[in-house]
Amino acid sequence: MYREYLEDKEKINFKFEQTKEDFIVDENPRKFSEKGNYLIFRVQKIEMTTWDMIAAFAQFLNIPAEKIGYAGLKDKHATTTQYISIEAKYEKALKKFKHPGIKILKTTRDKYSIRMGDLVGNRFSINLFGVSPIEAGQIEKRAMKIAKNGLPNYFGYQRFGRDEDSITQAREMIAGELHIEDAKLKKFLISVYQSYYFNEWLRERVLLSREQEGGKFLLLEGDVYLSDEGKLFTPKNIPQKDFEAHKVVPTGLLCGRDVFHARSAAGEIEAKYDDPFLYDKGSRREALIFPTDIKLDYKNNFDILNISFTLPKGSYATVFLEAIANKNFKASQIKRKHTDKKK
Repeated sequence: MYREYLEDKEKINFKFEQTKEDFIVDENPRKFSEKGNYLIFRVQKIEMTTWDMIAAFAQFLNIPAEKIGYAGLKDKHATTTQYISIEAKYEKALKKFKHPGIKILKTTRDKYSIRMGDLVGNRFSINLFGVSPIEAGQIEKRAMKIAKNGLPNYFGYQRFGRDEDSITQAREMIAGELHIEDAKLKKFLISVYQSYYFNEWLRERVLLSREQEGGKFLLLEGDVYLSDEGKLFTPKNIPQKDFEAHKVVPTGLLCGRDVFHARSAAGEIEAKYDDPFLYDKGSRREALIFPTDIKLDYKNNFDILNISFTLPKGSYATVFLEAIANKNFKASQIKRKHTDKKK
């Protein structure tokens, strides 16, 4: 499994580490009404998965974890700030909550519990190590170009397990060769299966774009677009101007039932990465996203470049770093000792 990017330039061999000091993520949530029957907590967690954090609150309150709402899953090896919701009747008890890896930063209220996907995006701040002054300039130039032309919206390496073994499990399960009892694991493996074929479809479209458009994503007749109003549609003519203005973006298939399919030339490519026999519900995902609010701070004496940026929900910061570096990363390569930051 390999992710290709729109520009095939020389590799930049920086390193990064998913540690609490060097990889920071902040959720950008939906708006809250500041009144209602749900407490909304802005929570900072360190070296914990989202599931671990939810379990800590659930155990403290002696309630099922399903009673705690959250918008997205965040990495363990990072400092992350995210939002959770708990019924307001637990407000008094929660004043006594303490945990070494969790800090409640702010509290408000809302009429509704937080649900998966209830966020606008995420803000990242990541330290890149082993960056020379020349490379710092190259990284900034590439980052700004990606922000203009778009970033292929791949699922990152995190989606597929440390050794990318989850896709093998997913295929075996769907083929009936592996029986899985756990409902959550089954759902996860189906999403891995869908993600894998989306990535393979996107890889083919990126290679075609590199061949014919030289660094810009090639739109095809029959593509399904997502408008800035959140609607899916297939136009009669290719909406090149609206695409360049970031008003519409082409989408790729997450295979399954009850999903809008591409047609014509786009449909011919998409069909290669479809599974019409997959009973689970399908959907569509943006083929490109556009990083915003990019800022860079270079610490010249230490060869460290801090890059901060905002991505839409469901997108991977590591994919942005891969596009800048023009290389693929693996989970097994990321967390290194400080003595191994530069080859």
